[in-house]
Amino acid sequence: MAKELDEKQEFSVALTKKMGEMGLFGMVVSQEYGGQGMDYVSYIIAVEELARIDGSHAATIAAGNSLGLNPLYYFGNEAQKRKYLPALCKGEKLWGFGLTEPQAGSDSRNTKTTAKLENKKWIINGSKIFITNASSEITWGSTIQVVSGNADGKKEFSAILVENNNPGFTQKTMHDKMVWRASNTAELYFDDCVVPEENLLGKRGEGSKIMLATLDCGRLAIAAMGLGHAQGAYELALKYSQERIQFGQPICKQQVIAFKLADMALKIELARNLLYKACWLRDNNKPFAKEAAMSKLYCSEVAKEVADDAVQIHGGYGLMKDYDVERHYRDQRLLQIGEGTSEIQRLVISRYIGC
Repeated sequence: MAKELDEKQEFSVALTKKMGEMGLFGMVVSQEYGGQGMDYVSYIIAVEELARIDGSHAATIAAGNSLGLNPLYYFGNEAQKRKYLPALCKGEKLWGFGLTEPQAGSDSRNTKTTAKLENKKWIINGSKIFITNASSEITWGSTIQVVSGNADGKKEFSAILVENNNPGFTQKTMHDKMVWRASNTAELYFDDCVVPEENLLGKRGEGSKIMLATLDCGRLAIAAMGLGHAQGAYELALKYSQERIQFGQPICKQQVIAFKLADMALKIELARNLLYKACWLRDNNKPFAKEAAMSKLYCSEVAKEVADDAVQIHGGYGLMKDYDVERHYRDQRLLQIGEGTSEIQRLVISRYIGC
């Protein structure tokens, strides 16, 4: 199924709803709002296990929870929570996280999308790009960072909830991706899009704070995807090396391959320990932002290294789509870019250690 959906570039509503029935959405949301009331370690393990098999559906769950549900759960008012969370926690609907723009990637404060408040209505103009879960047939809407004003020459950022059926709001699904071809990725366009004043998420002027706080938790999910991809690629390489006979014996018996597999197993174990520690800190209400950045950086880099070695062990077969390792090799590549590039993670870490 994963291979077929990847080939067709097809987002599966049926599988998404099935994942919802399994309780994979709203995992850390309290049961009061329809969630599972679980901890971050449990949620991260679920993402990790999905990524072992398919990055696209792991991305749907990771973005659905960390970027879709979390801003509403942690920053929404009671009315917003009651309206949106139950359906999102069931996987019946999806919600996007509209931060990235054509000229605002790593520099999120370069947002150009604007919102003016007139007669108790927000009038939004601008665009977003590379927004996961934002244009599927079951997407309800997205949280959008906007420039809502200027004070003392500085931009004021706010976060606004915009539903997909809102006039002036257009969603365009992006195709021909190298990665996550069965996940939903969108461009969003706002042309005098009018939404009620009460669609403001949190307080006016706290948009950047809300979006960046959301990314701290999101980094844990991306790290889990990196860990899962690494584990999946390693398992495929190990199995192949035990079956592939060269020079009269399985290639895993040859020291150059055996040592490569040993290094892969070591990197995965170190990545898992770092990520689970970060999740433990989050679950125990301790500072975790530095560890989240470290986990996202290290797990995504390990995914790259392990996937590359896994393809090398497969030789020419690793370049063929008949072998699942080829998909792992492609899908992991986004992890060093999405939700803060590896370079941005190093910048974040350097600030935490006092540079």
